[in-house]
Amino acid sequence: MKKSTIVLIGFIILKFLLQYILISPEYDLQRDEYLHLDQAHHLAWGYLSVPPVTSWISYIIITLGNTVFWIKFFPALFGALTMLIVWKTIEELGGDLFALITGATCVLFSVILALNTLYQPNSLDVLSWTAFYFCVIKYINSEKQKWLFVGAIVFALGFLNKYNIVFLLLGLFPAILITPQRKLLAQKQFYVAALTGLLLILPNLLWQFNNNFPVIHHLKELSDYQLVNVDRWGFLRSQLIFFIGAFVVIIGGLYALLCYKPFRKYKLFFWSMIFTLSIFIYFRAKDYYAIGVYPIYMAFGAVFLSNVLASDWKRYLRPVVVIIPLLFFIPMYQVAFPNKSPEYILENQQAYKKLGRLHWEDGKDHAIPQDFADMLGWKELAYKVDSLYAGLSTPNNTLVLCDNYGQAGAINYYSKKGIKAVSFNADYINWFVLDERFTNLIRVKDYDEKGNELKETSPYFLTSIAADSITNRFAREYGTTIFVFTGARVDIIPKIKKEIAKMKSYR
Repeated sequence: MKKSTIVLIGFIILKFLLQYILISPEYDLQRDEYLHLDQAHHLAWGYLSVPPVTSWISYIIITLGNTVFWIKFFPALFGALTMLIVWKTIEELGGDLFALITGATCVLFSVILALNTLYQPNSLDVLSWTAFYFCVIKYINSEKQKWLFVGAIVFALGFLNKYNIVFLLLGLFPAILITPQRKLLAQKQFYVAALTGLLLILPNLLWQFNNNFPVIHHLKELSDYQLVNVDRWGFLRSQLIFFIGAFVVIIGGLYALLCYKPFRKYKLFFWSMIFTLSIFIYFRAKDYYAIGVYPIYMAFGAVFLSNVLASDWKRYLRPVVVIIPLLFFIPMYQVAFPNKSPEYILENQQAYKKLGRLHWEDGKDHAIPQDFADMLGWKELAYKVDSLYAGLSTPNNTLVLCDNYGQAGAINYYSKKGIKAVSFNADYINWFVLDERFTNLIRVKDYDEKGNELKETSPYFLTSIAADSITNRFAREYGTTIFVFTGARVDIIPKIKKEIAKMKSYR
């Protein structure tokens, strides 16, 4: 076995180990993870917020036992494959062992490590970007048309995972037009490959069409309630923080693409980054949307620095290039991962505040990072709903209705009573199965919306009570209240059906 292969295996093993030890047991899954797992029970060619690939992976996870180990395995796998492709890119560019180690270290000790702790489409999105760029490099080097088709398949998989990869094409296409690589557009096989990719994503496009393009509604909601709070300078600052340890390598790669003669044929990658980041900035994109841009530039930078630092006294700087990502990772370890208790974070808020970690999507600062707050209170909610459900005289005739997808997904994941909670929120509106026999209602209500629940709903039932609530003060769901209504005295079914129809028409 070659020395480089042994080193690569070592990096991959370290990658998987880190992904499992960087999450403290006191944290639950993150709210989006529950929704993605529930999608496996409702397989389709599309969903209100994401394409179908995540549901396919969720189905595999459920088949394997639906444990936290497997939930965390797949994002870790996608991160390891991202590192592998960067490794293969460096080999394609003629890099030596030092370049390989540099590239792997930059990928490993970056924001990608934090991204891979969560079961979301983002990890596969970064892998898809990196793999597509790799296909472009392989085509430039070989001009073999098979790489056009491999690239089309990679893009289709990326598109069916997360629509974000469209920004890759939006940035890459003008870069192709202004560089000699525009000759690609004269190739017949280019259009055949493009058609192949279109056919692969066609089922999802048809699903969007048949469902009135919910992705447009989702993007509008993002724009109105989240992206409006995105600061463009904050976006750029986040890019630096995300890859601070690899900054020298990435900048080296950009410089090489512009000025280094052996990389002249890859110049389109320089312009592609400029165009892609400009588009993200213009649309006020969330900072993590752009993470997939960077891994391939680590490969260019690693090879360039390896060649520049190959002789004389400069070779003594090589270890510094490798150590820098690790040195920056050490302080990031303290704030970027859910490996510290909420109490610890509260006592050391300044370290988190300096890096903007306490800034939430609502534009305000809070006690702990939003992604950490989204990993608390879910087990508490599910166990309390289970207990209340079990205490009813006719539990099988009970509807568990939640305000948001996180609540419904968490109850469905943790429930020991086989509860199938529903919601008017997100994809649950399409999964709403209304049992005509129900006489009891367990209503999970957001803290900000709980005020009128008893007044509005109690006339329909014999008994009404605000039974319990989420008491973890660090949870984003803190104060979420569980109402229990029993003995329906009037037919409430028409009211709920009307609400379902209203929400569906709104979407």
